[in-house]
Amino acid sequence: MSLPDRAALEAAAAKVHAVFGPTPQFCWPLLCARAAAEVWVKHENHTPIGAFKVRGGIVHMDRVKQTRPGLAGVVTATRGNHGQSVALAARAAGLAATVVVPHGNSVEKNAAMRAQGAAIVEHGDDFQDAYEFARAEADRLGLHFVDSFQPDLVEGVGTYALELFSAVPDIDTVYVPIGLGSGICGTMAARDALGLRTKVVGVVAAGAPAYALSFAAGRPVSTNAVDTMADGVACRVPNAEAFAMIKAGAERIVTVDDAAIAAAMRHYFTDTHNVAEGAGAAPLAALLQERAAMAGRRVAVILSGGNVDRAVYAPILAAKDAA
Repeated sequence: MSLPDRAALEAAAAKVHAVFGPTPQFCWPLLCARAAAEVWVKHENHTPIGAFKVRGGIVHMDRVKQTRPGLAGVVTATRGNHGQSVALAARAAGLAATVVVPHGNSVEKNAAMRAQGAAIVEHGDDFQDAYEFARAEADRLGLHFVDSFQPDLVEGVGTYALELFSAVPDIDTVYVPIGLGSGICGTMAARDALGLRTKVVGVVAAGAPAYALSFAAGRPVSTNAVDTMADGVACRVPNAEAFAMIKAGAERIVTVDDAAIAAAMRHYFTDTHNVAEGAGAAPLAALLQERAAMAGRRVAVILSGGNVDRAVYAPILAAKDAA
């Protein structure tokens, strides 16, 4: 698999923008002061599902509907945002959607997927368990499996970066969270398609370091478990195709702990009054961790989603920042 070119990204953007318009990118003065840099936030928390994943679902389901007109339904696995994307796009295409989630998944993300018309099945202890079960179910039932990383999804989510880079010139560095990799690969695709020199930095949680370990080793490295409240980056088995592209096109991968992610969630609310889920706040946490090196530069952070349960968010918001 190779990164999509400009024509593919622009075709994907046309499909996405037929459903909703470009999301905003704002430069918030308080965030700039906090980071000692010119900080642009790409607000993917402002999509119809509150997360960037919807872009990929729209593009993929459009292709599925054209290539498999007799298909009855689709199956996927998720921690939440990918599942909401599939549910929304499947319903629009007239397809049934079954979404497999691990036990203990976000209550509010599960409710949002059900509201989009998806049937929720709980299986396993983490995303990988749910993913393997969902693949088997799709085969058993003869349904289409919607993988969390594939070309259609990269094309779709890459449209947010196309919007960002077209709106804000000369970005030195952009920080992107890594779950399975569609977001960072889409960002690199848009960077390359526009001929830019922007450095793309991936961000992972310390409790889910598979892609950081892989980047350091030069090969995919899995972990036995994940332990982070940032469910959108809770990956323990890297996708080999995604890793190959990240290895070739990313500047580096930054690891941030949950305390730094929680602090970034508070900063987003204090400085912008936007809600950021853990994965959405991780890029800001990484920027603040690298504050000295980034001082004075024009940087961007991808606020990939704002779907955090109230029971999780309330104590984070109430906690005090370290001095």
